[in-house]
Amino acid sequence: MLENINRLFPVFALIGALTAYFMPQWFVELKFLIVPLLIIIMLSMGLTLNVSDFSSALQQKRAVLVGLLLQFSIMPVSALLISLALGLERDMVIGMVLVGSVAGGTASNVVCYLAKGDVALSITMTALSTLVGVLFTPLLIELLLGQMIDIPLSAMLISLVKIVLLPVTVGVLINHFFKPQVSKITPALPLVSIMAIVLAITIIVALNAGQFDKVGPIIFVAVFLHNSLGLILGYSCCRLLGFSHTVCKTISIEVGLQNSGLATALSIQFFSPSSALPAAIFSIWHNLSGSLVAGYWSKERQVIKQDVVENSSR
Repeated sequence: MLENINRLFPVFALIGALTAYFMPQWFVELKFLIVPLLIIIMLSMGLTLNVSDFSSALQQKRAVLVGLLLQFSIMPVSALLISLALGLERDMVIGMVLVGSVAGGTASNVVCYLAKGDVALSITMTALSTLVGVLFTPLLIELLLGQMIDIPLSAMLISLVKIVLLPVTVGVLINHFFKPQVSKITPALPLVSIMAIVLAITIIVALNAGQFDKVGPIIFVAVFLHNSLGLILGYSCCRLLGFSHTVCKTISIEVGLQNSGLATALSIQFFSPSSALPAAIFSIWHNLSGSLVAGYWSKERQVIKQDVVENSSR
């Protein structure tokens, strides 16, 4: 189920994006749905989490701490450096930094599962980075973009509490007290989240349909470099610190895949529709790259197992 949903997501996202590009008038008026859609995604995430998922962080303290530090350093800093190096327009710089400053995306848990990573660690990191991001995201944006634009710090913090903290907390509590009932709908939650993300991407593309030709392919290059650096540096840094291959690839996925839906909502709410463009492109690309990485690592695991079996039989 998870594997099929993950494989189909990029297809759904591309279909939605292309439809919105050629027929934006169908979706422009749905701009008001972006924040509610994100709340649905966060609530769905909360419903899949247990209180024990947070307490499990105590068992892998070092890995979780390193992962969070990499998440909130590599991604925001590289987003700004890539934007400046490529000479992106002001709104594109804002959008890139927003993508880099938010927490890890929920898609990372699915990709980690497919890549044969440490799923418990992935879930813990996503949950904690989401909660920590309520404070860190506005502070990072202020630190990196404060000289460029006026950052509504307190308003952004309040918004993150409403959009992220409350829905996730409510979801966790509902799952804790009504687990038998929630377990009946759990299989449908990944699909609900993905359809909500697809609709959000579609609306964003519709709002920016006239901007794509002006921006050109450079924004796609920026998103590709940003995502790639997150995956590569996330793995490399953990390897240098002596973590196992399984932990390294788990943290790599967590660092490289961002909550671009949240970046989209913040862009539109506090800045401009065009600043949401990097987040919309990132939403599509990081799921494609995540699928490729998961495919490579899952096959690699099978090859390693075959080698072990062959060597032991000699």
